[in-house]
Amino acid sequence: MSTLWTGAAMAEVMRAQARGTLPNDVTGISIDSRTLTPGEAYFAIRGDVHDGHDFVDAALANGASLAVVAKAHADKFAADARLLIVDDVLAGLVDLAHASRARLGGKVIAVTGSVGKTSTKEALRTVLSPQGETHASVASFNNHWGVPLSLARCPASVKFAIFEIGMNHPGEITPLVKMVRPHVAIITTVEPVHLEFFSGIEAIADAKAEIFSGLEPGGAAVLNRDNSQFARLTKSAKTAKVGRIVSFGSDKKADARLLDVSLHPACSAVHADILGQDITYKVAMPGRHMAMNSLAVLAAASLAGADLALSALALAQLKPASGRGVREVLTLKDGIATLIDESYNANPASMNAAITVLGQADVGPRGRRIAVLGDMLELGPAGPDLHRGLNDAIKANVIDAVFCCGPLMRNLWEALPSTKKGGYADNSADLERQVVAAIGVGDAVMVKGSLGSRMKLIVTALQKRFPGQAALDDMTV
Repeated sequence: MSTLWTGAAMAEVMRAQARGTLPNDVTGISIDSRTLTPGEAYFAIRGDVHDGHDFVDAALANGASLAVVAKAHADKFAADARLLIVDDVLAGLVDLAHASRARLGGKVIAVTGSVGKTSTKEALRTVLSPQGETHASVASFNNHWGVPLSLARCPASVKFAIFEIGMNHPGEITPLVKMVRPHVAIITTVEPVHLEFFSGIEAIADAKAEIFSGLEPGGAAVLNRDNSQFARLTKSAKTAKVGRIVSFGSDKKADARLLDVSLHPACSAVHADILGQDITYKVAMPGRHMAMNSLAVLAAASLAGADLALSALALAQLKPASGRGVREVLTLKDGIATLIDESYNANPASMNAAITVLGQADVGPRGRRIAVLGDMLELGPAGPDLHRGLNDAIKANVIDAVFCCGPLMRNLWEALPSTKKGGYADNSADLERQVVAAIGVGDAVMVKGSLGSRMKLIVTALQKRFPGQAALDDMTV
């Protein structure tokens, strides 16, 4: 593997005291001793559950090139251990992230929004990678440690770098975006999520608008013109002296405008005008929301200097991230069923979008569309009404059966007509057996809930009981 950092450079950047023989070649950055690849530097981050210092010896034994540890813990390790000793490990990682950004010569794109951050980031990775060396955050590394980790891992040689930035409280985006300093910033949408920590959707918009504070001079903001908060975000962008504001959506004034879309069970065909260029392309993921986000992806890619035609072509290769719409064929005794895994997370907007996608899914002659829904968390006092309100989407999309999991989903369960009630349990472990028993040949089952609802347990149970394969696309162009 190529050299990402040298031990000496890391020591200088982090103002660290060196111990042992530092390597010339550090090939990566890790915070997990279990997945560390030999040659990577291990940062002993203190998490909510574990302290990384407890795993330094294991990391070094597994081939870590060095370990970054806090001064308060340094005496725990052998005198010849390969260490960089700092006052605070997370602060050291942030210092390394700033140094990484300073040496970057490529274009940097940052993505935030209430819904669609990870899928938009992954779509950008897909369209930009064929056009030059591209680096992007892994998984949903979008918080106070995920962003600096992603940035510190970025090679200096990349042509494009994409970073996801998240938040659930005001003030969280500002320090992260000032670290990333993007040339292009996307806000996918603003929706009523994390309401437990905000006074309303306008306050959420203001928190998302913090992303403008770190834009490079002359940089561009890509905003959803169809969203209720577009005018507020535009005003914030102008106040922040953003160099260029580019809008996307179906609105006639949108700079990246959806002209037509043909929705299919597993993909979409899109006709759009992207910054004045008429283009038709396929998005290899279903749902109008994915077609809309593709407009932002193509606009951002163009603003970053990528070729629009090649970018659009690459969207036909798009694959969903884990737990965000991955489709699998389940093999039953007398036939097959379809599993749509949306178990990673949920909020009212993404839940409605997922139910809509389920409503478009193909089913067999006697198949049913089954929604397995877990609690949506961090919604505050509005939580019961927002869960109950999902009944409208259930009705509109002709969902045949609904299984509900958790005390908040009890509100939806009680609102459902008896003909649609599949089953209820207080937790996913107790609901698992009911769902597995209910699946029949030709069914399409979608599983979704907030991460804390642990709906992945049900996905795993279905995969184990009915082992199958990845579902194929339903359309070729």
